[in-house]
Amino acid sequence: MIVLFTDFGLSGPYTGQVKAVLAQQAPGVPVIDLFADAPVFDPQLSAYLLAAYAPAFPAGGVFVCVVDPGVGTDRRPLVVEADGRFFVGPDNGLFELVRRRAASFRAWSIDWQPERLSASFHGRDLFAPVAARLATGREVARTALPDAAVARPDWPDELPRIVYVDVYGNAMTGLRAATLAEDAVLTAGGWAVLRGRTFADAAPGEALWYGNSNGLAEIAVNRGRADVGLGLRVGADVTVTSRSIPSPRGGEGEGSVTPSTHRPRPHPPTP
Repeated sequence: MIVLFTDFGLSGPYTGQVKAVLAQQAPGVPVIDLFADAPVFDPQLSAYLLAAYAPAFPAGGVFVCVVDPGVGTDRRPLVVEADGRFFVGPDNGLFELVRRRAASFRAWSIDWQPERLSASFHGRDLFAPVAARLATGREVARTALPDAAVARPDWPDELPRIVYVDVYGNAMTGLRAATLAEDAVLTAGGWAVLRGRTFADAAPGEALWYGNSNGLAEIAVNRGRADVGLGLRVGADVTVTSRSIPSPRGGEGEGSVTPSTHRPRPHPPTP
């Protein structure tokens, strides 16, 4: 199968044009729309999202990954293989968290060139044809690269920012829930939010954070919208603290203090 992960959106022609190329050059290969609304122009935010969702797909799958603000420049086009899955896209850090979390990883720069290569649409003209060739067992001219050539060692393992807001207004972070303490408090948009396991752990209209079905810490409002009620947006910072916060000095308050456990009840903005 071929999996699409892009910031192209669905309202314009771009996703359709990519899928038309795949239909012509890899007929019969299923094409899965994973994300058409990855964080626009932001390979770093997108990298944490991609790494969370890619493991659900089988080995042998080919991902077309295009979040590419440097399209048409001298940034390299890549093929990478991570745990048996192939990823095709730009060398801008988009594959960094996939690389870092994989048990096996290889990278190549793409040498193959299409007859027509626009300066602004490598997703259609280069990455989609390369993905089609890989998915159908055809050769792609490429040059092996050392892992270090594509690494972004300065990027954190966990990213304390909002990386995606879904159709329900839930805000996914770049933090894996399993790395956070059970009593962790996430603060975003000025709201401190407690952990829950299900939406029902918060009353209707109240906020919580939880580990979502793909392992990311996600902020939500039960039967509401966290993006509207808490003012959250893609790229917003998230702070992680504990419900038991050590006192900065001795004397009164020595030991620890426990912040309020009240879950915020957001209100819609006044028109």
